Amino acid sequence: MSLVLIAEQVLNGLQFGVMLFLMAAGLSLIFGVMGLINLAHGSLYMIGAFCAAAVAGATGSFVLALMAALAGAAVAGALVEVLVIRRLYNKDHLDQVLATFALILIFSEGTRWLFGSFPLYLNVPDILSGPVTLPGGIQYPLYRLVLIGAGLAVAGGLFWLISKTRIGIQIRAGENDREMIAALGVDIGRLYTLVFALGAALAGLAGALVGAIQSVQVGMGEPVLILAFVVIVIGGIGSIKGAFLGALLVGLTNTLGGIFLPEALKLMIEPAAATSIGASLASMAIYILMAVVLVLKPTGLFGARA
Repeated sequence: MSLVLIAEQVLNGLQFGVMLFLMAAGLSLIFGVMGLINLAHGSLYMIGAFCAAAVAGATGSFVLALMAALAGAAVAGALVEVLVIRRLYNKDHLDQVLATFALILIFSEGTRWLFGSFPLYLNVPDILSGPVTLPGGIQYPLYRLVLIGAGLAVAGGLFWLISKTRIGIQIRAGENDREMIAALGVDIGRLYTLVFALGAALAGLAGALVGAIQSVQVGMGEPVLILAFVVIVIGGIGSIKGAFLGALLVGLTNTLGGIFLPEALKLMIEPAAATSIGASLASMAIYILMAVVLVLKPTGLFGARA
């Protein structure tokens, strides 16, 4: 196995990880601040991808497509919070699961009604297409490098928002003691709507960015949602820092496991069986990682509570 291949897979893992962070950060905020299990978060990822594909197809502008993804997912998230989620805060978690699962079905059928059942395709902008040569002679797609940079930039902006701004202080206070900040005059309803819209916008942005390297189709958000839940469990509920580290660990584990495990098994069993078994073990690796973290630290790496 060449060093070039390993370096390429590390970059693929980083790209996958930062996109997972955009998905998991919003989910972690919603879960941490509101105590809400939102199974419909993957649908907001899908909405962002479809908004981007539709606007890019109509205008030819990738920048407008990203703006449409952010705006469409944020508006959808705010409407969902005001019309549905607001009635679930004092309900049992089972009620939250059932209600947000119903939202998945509504969003899926609504998207199919608006855009049809066939996948849409979002083209990579010409200026970002093609490979670039990195040190060591590594040929790597420029767009994927831009995804890594964009994800890191959004992560930095989110860290700044949470730690340095007034609204960030309110979000952190709401996570720890929502009754107290309500008593101090903070409009808790408006804060919850803002947090939900922010989380939805991040998910929509992730969907739009990833939509340029895969097809945009109904149901594309659910597999990513499962991984996002794994990320916040590993990183710790409500922790943006934990979501970032957890997303990188999951991205690298998922990507590198698919390369190293089959190669390691080929030293012990026949290649065909090693490839099949290695692929299965690689898909299990992130859940094994989650189990190990929970055994060692039940709250997650940076979580305040289990």
